[in-house]
Parts: sequence; C-alpha cells; structure tokens
Amino acid sequence: MRRRDFITLLGGTAVAWPVLARAQQPEQMRRIGVLMNVAADDPEGQARLAAFQQVLQQLGWSDGRNVRIDTRFGANDVDRDRRYAAELVALAPDVILAAGTPSVAALQKVTRSVPIVFVNVTDPVGAGFVDTLARPGGNTTGFMLFEYSSSGKWLELLKEIAPRMTRAAVLRDPANPAGSAQFAAIQAVARSLGVEVSPVGVRNAREIERAITAFAGTSNGGLIVTGSASQSVHHDLIIMLAARHKLPAVYSNRLNAIEGGLISYGPDRVDQYRRAASYVGRILKGEKPADLPVQAPTKFELVINLKTAKALGLTVPPSLLARADEVIE
Repeated sequence: MRRRDFITLLGGTAVAWPVLARAQQPEQMRRIGVLMNVAADDPEGQARLAAFQQVLQQLGWSDGRNVRIDTRFGANDVDRDRRYAAELVALAPDVILAAGTPSVAALQKVTRSVPIVFVNVTDPVGAGFVDTLARPGGNTTGFMLFEYSSSGKWLELLKEIAPRMTRAAVLRDPANPAGSAQFAAIQAVARSLGVEVSPVGVRNAREIERAITAFAGTSNGGLIVTGSASQSVHHDLIIMLAARHKLPAVYSNRLNAIEGGLISYGPDRVDQYRRAASYVGRILKGEKPADLPVQAPTKFELVINLKTAKALGLTVPPSLLARADEVIE
C-alpha cells in the first residue's frame, strides 16, 4: 500500500470512529415507579399492568431496554402505601404511576416534584391532588374513575332489574371526598324512579355487616355499592351479605358482578392504564403534569350476573340484557 493511501485510510478511520462509538452507545435508561392498589397476586392487577406496559412499548419504551419499571403493591393498606411511596421516591424515578386515592395521597406526602400520573381516583380536586381538572398545577395529573353524573345510572339500572325496589342504601366511605357528590347525583334521579335513598357511611367490616343487616330488616330494599378503597377491600363480604339478605345490589366494578354481585356498571379500569401510559410517555419526553388535563373515563362496562338474578327471583328484562357488555350465566 502506498504511503499516501495509508494516510488517507487512517484519516478516514479516525473520522468514522467517533460516529461508530456514538451509534453503539446504549440508550439512556429512564425510570418509572408504579404504586398499585391491589395485591401482587391479583389477576386483574396483573392485567392492568400488562396493558400499561403494552402501550408503553408501542410508544417506544421497553422495560429493561430504555426504561426500568419498579412496582410496589399497596393493596389499599395505608401503612404499606406510606412505606412503598417512600421507597419509590427514593429510587429517583422520572415519573410514578399511582392507582387509587390512598396511593396518590401517600406519594404526595413524600414528594411535590416527582411527576405523578394517577388512575382510579374518584375526586382528584376534592382530594387536593390537583387545582382544577383543566389545569392540574403541581406535579400530579391523570384519569378520573367517575364523572359524578354517571352515579345516577347505578340507581336507574338497579330499579330496572329490580322494579319492586322502593328503598336503596348507598354504601360509601366517609373518608372518600367523592361520596357527597355521588350521593347527590343518585338523589337527583331517585324521586322520578319512586325510590327513597339513604347514605350509609361504612369504613370497615364490622360497620358494613351492621349497616347491611339493619337495612335488610325492611322490605323492597336494594344496595348501591359506590367505589372506594374500603368497598374494594371488603367486596367479598358485601356480596355475601347481599346474597344472605336477598338484596339486589349494583356495584361500580365489573369484578364484583363476576364474583357473584347482581349487576355492575362502571368505567373500563384496564383502559385507564392504557390511557395513563400515554401520559407517562409524554412526561418522559419532557411534558409537565401541570400542563396535562385530568381526563374523565370514556369506556364503560355493564355486567349482569344471571345466576344471582335467578337466586334473587328476578327476571332480567331483555332490553337490559341486550345492552350488557358481559353476561355471567
């Protein structure tokens, strides 16, 4: 090789080497924290996480390649939420996904700077998580579990499937700031349906059993089980008591109908995780939670349990069956 050609080759290699080195550098590893409001072995929780990760991957964020996802399962336990919130913030994540009001409350006590995207929160304004829905302000935004107007739908559906009902107890958690607004929406439609509604505050298993047993002492009653952490923890007890006392009941979570509740109507909770992934992706690219409006649910599910209806001596109207997204035989 001639000397001039060798020098030219060497110079070309020197220029190409930095380009090649840059091309071979690994992508920056970002970090996402996740605080769930279910147990680690909860199959529905795993389905929600899978949906979240699937959309993240579609957006270019793959766990183990350019993002690390650290997950904790609080299971609606206040002490666990407090401990896991501190653990996640200590890992210095770029953003945290938080499920349920207790999870967000625990995180906000630890940090006001790490971005938080929530799902399954009923009243983010009333809970003090955001300033307004349109302009959240601060470090938190996300996806509401309900619009209050949809709460009246529970009573309408319960009256449709149990037309003889004239009284309804609205089970709610007194610590949940959404309870009053939900009850107001239910009360707004009660008169036109000929139903007397009464709020029943319950926080633990003892209060739940006492309240349902007392309410079942008179005839033509029904239950509206609103969404809250306490109702989620004690859903098996509520379903069992409703069956024991022959009370038709409507729930906000489809799992309750699948597990033996009469009827459920509420948002598609898995879809909330899909939508939350889009906000997490936008925050990883530099957008701020304060600039991302809180969004209401867009997909709702109606589930009817025919086996439970039969046990209660109820005939489900064909028009209601036709509207159901899922029917449990």
